[in-house]
Amino acid sequence: MNRTLYTFLFHLGLPLIALRLWLRARKAPAYAKRISERFARELPPMHKGGIWVHAVSVGESIAAAPMVRSLLARYPELPITITCMTPTGSERIQSMFAHEPRVQHCYLPYDFPWAAGRFLDHIQPKIGVIMETELWPNHIHQCAKRGIPTVLANARLSERSARGYGKFAKLTRPMLAEMSLIAVQTEAEAQRFLDLGARPECVTVTGSIKFDLTIDAQLLTRAAQQRADWQTSERPVWIAASTHAGEDEVVLSAHRELLKQHPDALLILVPRHPERFNSVFELSQQQGFASVRRSSAEPVTSATSVLVGDTMGELLFLYALADIAFVGGSLVPNGGHNLLEPAALDKPVLSGPHLFNFLEIAALLRSAGALEEVSDAAGLAVVVQRLIEQPEQAKAMADAGLAVMKANQGALQKLLDGIGRLV
Repeated sequence: MNRTLYTFLFHLGLPLIALRLWLRARKAPAYAKRISERFARELPPMHKGGIWVHAVSVGESIAAAPMVRSLLARYPELPITITCMTPTGSERIQSMFAHEPRVQHCYLPYDFPWAAGRFLDHIQPKIGVIMETELWPNHIHQCAKRGIPTVLANARLSERSARGYGKFAKLTRPMLAEMSLIAVQTEAEAQRFLDLGARPECVTVTGSIKFDLTIDAQLLTRAAQQRADWQTSERPVWIAASTHAGEDEVVLSAHRELLKQHPDALLILVPRHPERFNSVFELSQQQGFASVRRSSAEPVTSATSVLVGDTMGELLFLYALADIAFVGGSLVPNGGHNLLEPAALDKPVLSGPHLFNFLEIAALLRSAGALEEVSDAAGLAVVVQRLIEQPEQAKAMADAGLAVMKANQGALQKLLDGIGRLV
């Protein structure tokens, strides 16, 4: 399938796109808003001639934030346009850069040539920086037609994804050949991009910029003060973050087991997607746990057993409140989420076995003794209990995670240097 056929099929799929938006809007009403942006029909007024950064959703937006701040400092005369595809990503971008007038934001239009062209003509960027593996053939081609260099930043490509792209070589090979820089996380991923048709001179291994996460000291101070205010400084507190459907029941079952030995334990349960906030809180209540919603501003008391993290933009703070961190999306075959955020906060890290989106990072943490994997509620309860009762082991895991972070930093600087050669 070449790009012409891809574009034809994409147009045929317009009714399915509309149906998908409608279905998503039923669960998350924000999907029904700003639809014109998705077709480049009504884009907000924007400064032209800056840097365009695309981060598909929340995780990519968080990963992109240090890069964006560095770009703002390096190029004080340039505006930065950040696009995404999801309402949660949009909310996160706007909250992170609310006080930065040079950052502008809209949804990225769908990958129709006319929509991509209209968007690029509207902002006229000097360069496009796409986070991770959000590859859209028409957007990349429209950039190439206009002489706009494109960068794939913090790129990752699993074996499974590479096989998928390989099935459409006539579409993938020209697309990758039009890219100016592919900054990949590992040597193995670099080879996959080369095998798919990327130009050798454009592929470079930088490592993951997620290792360059820095923690604001004020965040730790706020977390310590919050625990003191809640009188939880002496209580064991653990967090299960970025959970997906099917994981909350496992986590709550593990918490129930934990309470038999540590009745004062507090669980912070943070669903990955906002449309699940209500159902997860109701599930916690139905299962008999004294539950509080973070968004309600109700205080956590000695009777509270579960705090449901139903706010946006607070995940690092909620991690900082805990002693032990479980990262979700890993007990179900979703591929996991960012293991480095709790590691950067000096927490022992737990996960399920499904980590195919973070194989290299998981391997580094596992080999250093900073990550422990579990497969069910019983295993999760056992590990959390052990780390509560053996604080020296918890501390050793946490220190090992910090050491891995520090040993692998530097990717951001390499990426910025590569972008600098193209701006």
